[in-house]
Amino acid sequence: MLRVVATPIGNLGDLSPRALEAFKAASLIACEDTRRTWQLLSHFGVPRPEMVSYRQGNEERVSRTVVDAVKAGREAVLCSDGGYPGISDPGYRLIRACALEGVPYEVVPGACAVESALLMSGLSTSSYTFRGFPPRAPGALRNWFAEDAGRPHTLVCYESPFRVGATLAAALDALGDREAAVCMELTKMHERVRRGYLSDLAKEFAGEKVKGEVAIVIAGANPKFARPTA
Repeated sequence: MLRVVATPIGNLGDLSPRALEAFKAASLIACEDTRRTWQLLSHFGVPRPEMVSYRQGNEERVSRTVVDAVKAGREAVLCSDGGYPGISDPGYRLIRACALEGVPYEVVPGACAVESALLMSGLSTSSYTFRGFPPRAPGALRNWFAEDAGRPHTLVCYESPFRVGATLAAALDALGDREAAVCMELTKMHERVRRGYLSDLAKEFAGEKVKGEVAIVIAGANPKFARPTA
């Protein structure tokens, strides 16, 4: 069987007992970065099995290797550097191949920055949309946000620490001045969350050098989340 295992996004204490057992049982691990995954295994005293790097550029080839291994009776694990493989990380093609070929697989739940950011934001959780990483080109970035301008759901996305200010400014231009939150280094020692209106956050982050992983959460199109007008 292939086990799709969520790994900690920062705090190693978030690795579940079930995930640890999956790693111990595996004779093959497909992971984003073998060094990062080996550090995780070493921390928990897991003997090193065969490991293959599964990343953008070799997904099809390695997917075939893993599918064939599971068909041959081996226990395999798919993981990323943090969170769920396949969620803004490599993994979809291997999972899809298993689904199409009838290869048994299961998901071992764990930490995920999307839900953590959503809850830390203090914004509505009744419905939300996660859109991964936004485009870089200014026009495409504004249009990307504009697609959700009239929708009521909370919007969650990831962003590079070098582009937070520009992304917030584009969101402000496309969505108007509504509540948002910038979540940094979630679950880690230096976890920080900045909450406020997009105009204030865009100004605050315009010249700020952010460190670590970033998730941005923006309120949906609801008057109660918009900045009051004079």
